[in-house]
Amino acid sequence: MKRQTQDTPIKHQENLKRQRDVLAFRMKKLSSKRSDFHSKTTALKEKVKKRYDEMKRALDEDLGITLSQLDIEAKAVEKNIEDGIEKCYHLTQEIDQQLVELSMQLEKDQEKMAEMEERIKETLNTTDPEFIQMDKFKNEQLLSLTLNLLLFIRSQVPVTKKLFQSYAQEVVLDTDSAHPKLVISPEGDSVSYTETWQDVAETPSRFDTTLNVISRKGFKDVRNYWEVQVAGKTYWELGLTYPNIPRNGKEEDCWLGRGPTSWCVEFFNGDYTAWHNGVPHELTHASGRTFQRIGIFSSLEGGLISFLGADTMTPLYSFCAGTFTDSLFQAVCPGHDNQGTNRNPLLICDASRSCPIF
Repeated sequence: MKRQTQDTPIKHQENLKRQRDVLAFRMKKLSSKRSDFHSKTTALKEKVKKRYDEMKRALDEDLGITLSQLDIEAKAVEKNIEDGIEKCYHLTQEIDQQLVELSMQLEKDQEKMAEMEERIKETLNTTDPEFIQMDKFKNEQLLSLTLNLLLFIRSQVPVTKKLFQSYAQEVVLDTDSAHPKLVISPEGDSVSYTETWQDVAETPSRFDTTLNVISRKGFKDVRNYWEVQVAGKTYWELGLTYPNIPRNGKEEDCWLGRGPTSWCVEFFNGDYTAWHNGVPHELTHASGRTFQRIGIFSSLEGGLISFLGADTMTPLYSFCAGTFTDSLFQAVCPGHDNQGTNRNPLLICDASRSCPIF
């Protein structure tokens, strides 16, 4: 019986050693994963830089061709003008010589004078500056083509805008999940705060302590992008959540980003904060900036959630969750009225195109 008692701690000690070895191996694998991710990110950045270098070389080459063509045309016009000046100069010399001769024998040179006058008339006609014109139509076409090229390039940047727009999905807010002080539009595309507690049905999905509402449907798409208009607001929270986020009980547990089941960015009186699992990240690089729209991109393959100022595709913050364990739902909080400064609604935008500003 005594030996059996001694074996129990020994077995427990051996088990703990094995677990420690497993954790050490896991740390080694994670370190290798971090190095591999850093290498791939560096390679991607190099490829993108190479593409931009190639675009610059192509534009520089096209600029050289265009300027060379203009130089050739300018030289041709200048040569024509110089030839005209030279003709005028030589003829002036001849006129001076003729004037000397005419002064000595005016009567004998009537025919020569007539011929000279005809030559003068012809020379003046052929060297008239009004006859030397630039090809305005061709030049206007050139300017039009360069303008079209500029507009096309501007339409393709930022490249992340075009890329994320291709992942856009429709978002409809779920009225059954909305806090009773939130008003959802009939189309489910906007939410606003009201001081009045509305008479709504009590459902298990309804938030009753925080001013939240989530989307009607979750998604498991590999990539997803959506945008929310936040213009004129001083307080809001936007993010993604698993369906099991607490809906009632302790207020802190139901806030977006305060638990392990949701991720969000909060804006309050000019300051931005990213939240997950109750850990705040102050976004000082965005402090004081205001955006008309906020974009949220998620990648299940990369375990990534990124928040952006969608007006200029300015990065705000990115979470790396590693692996998502459930469907994700879009979640928004329009905030209270903040002493009358936060009455505008949050508007879900069609992220595949520009969103109108009201």
